[in-house]
Amino acid sequence: MTRTSPGTGPGGPDGDPGLIYADAVGLAARIRRRELSSREVVRAHLDRIDRVNPHVNAIVTLDPEGAMAAAASADEYLARGGRAGPLHGLPIAFKDTHLTRGMRTTHGSPLRADTVPDEDELLVQRIQAAGAVRIGKTNVPEFGAGSHTFNPVFGVTRNPYDLSRSAGGSSGGAAAALAAGMQPLADGSDMGGSLRNPASFCNVVGLRPTPGRVPSYPASNPWDTLTVPGPMARTVADAALLLSAMAGPDPRCPVSLEAPGALFREPPESGLAGLRVAWAPDLGGRVPVDSAVREVLEPQLEVFRQLGCRVEEDCPDLDGADDVFRVLRAHHFDLALGAVLDASRDGLKPSLAGNIEQGRRLTGPDLAGATAGRARLHLRAVAFFARYDVLLAPVSQVVPFDAALEYPAEVAGEPQHTYIDWMRSAYFVSVLGTPALSVPAGFTPGGLPVGLQIIGPPRADLSVLRVGAAYEAATGHGRHRPDMPGGDVT
Repeated sequence: MTRTSPGTGPGGPDGDPGLIYADAVGLAARIRRRELSSREVVRAHLDRIDRVNPHVNAIVTLDPEGAMAAAASADEYLARGGRAGPLHGLPIAFKDTHLTRGMRTTHGSPLRADTVPDEDELLVQRIQAAGAVRIGKTNVPEFGAGSHTFNPVFGVTRNPYDLSRSAGGSSGGAAAALAAGMQPLADGSDMGGSLRNPASFCNVVGLRPTPGRVPSYPASNPWDTLTVPGPMARTVADAALLLSAMAGPDPRCPVSLEAPGALFREPPESGLAGLRVAWAPDLGGRVPVDSAVREVLEPQLEVFRQLGCRVEEDCPDLDGADDVFRVLRAHHFDLALGAVLDASRDGLKPSLAGNIEQGRRLTGPDLAGATAGRARLHLRAVAFFARYDVLLAPVSQVVPFDAALEYPAEVAGEPQHTYIDWMRSAYFVSVLGTPALSVPAGFTPGGLPVGLQIIGPPRADLSVLRVGAAYEAATGHGRHRPDMPGGDVT
């Protein structure tokens, strides 16, 4: 598929982009001022879903009647003089691994295809408390495992920029729905790239926050800092807006950070003069990267130089990152899904069952070694960021691949033996405990999106957003929309 020019919509490139691709910050402001109703916004997105979702398969559960009723309530609340939250009246479909009261949460598994939770999880509660209108759920891989979104319940989610290609995962339905104009904001989660890879594949923004920035509850392991919830959007400012509703402490999450979410509500500043930038095109020679990705990203360094940054090629020492991630990931799957394996092994895809079994084979020394190794990696990252303000790297080592594949068989000529091998450029960063932002960085000659990963020091989420906003403003890559069946903007 080809892509359209920036801002395509009624009135041409410089005209009003309409409701579908309008930024969430602007839509929310117009609703608060009662220049626009939530009913208008929600109806426009439901109509868009009717037209384009059959081609993309991003939203897998939809409640149009409930959504319109909630939108009407949101409008009536404002009419009575109610105080609007930051997301008041905006539609959102939640990731299908996040519990939603009264709406099925399948985790992409036949074993949970009819599961309807009795309560919302904390992230969902916070987003709805900020005024968002729930419209449905977005597709995920089976139990969120892997960075290509397909499962036996709903099938494959396709990339809006090329329907034959993967949308990434595990937040692939969320990213594809954003790119196709089906929702203005999306929630996601990230262990090894589940926010960042689909953002890169679909030309949208995804932030893996510092662990604890967005608390998780309930959780099989409340002390876990490898998996983090985070925001997705089409602009950095929109992602920051959603983060403002998601972030903040909760006593039920022992690793949650004290900083309030309101810290992120204002659009991040954009001046970057004097910024110390490191560039790691292959993470210090540790990961293969396809030439198509490199050819898009290398020219982006000049953008940072023109913004006044000092750019050098450098990378923190990532020795041991692969083993640390794989051990901690296997342990996570055993904790979260061990009982599912015992009850219904045949109901799990073989690769996922293998991950759980790997976790069960871990020994005390295995876990102790991974914990100590992660501590060393964290300290190396702290020392590295004493010399640099941000690190730039590829989000993904490949461009969006054939949606018929489970995963790429090779990267830059190197065989990939498992369904997570090709994700190292994302999951090596996960073990550092640092925030990492995926921002649109351009397209291959064939029109496939490529994302840039902006990584900051621990807890420097605001700084990462600031850098992303400046780069976004200087390039405009994220304003290019997909050309797809049923996709005329109205």
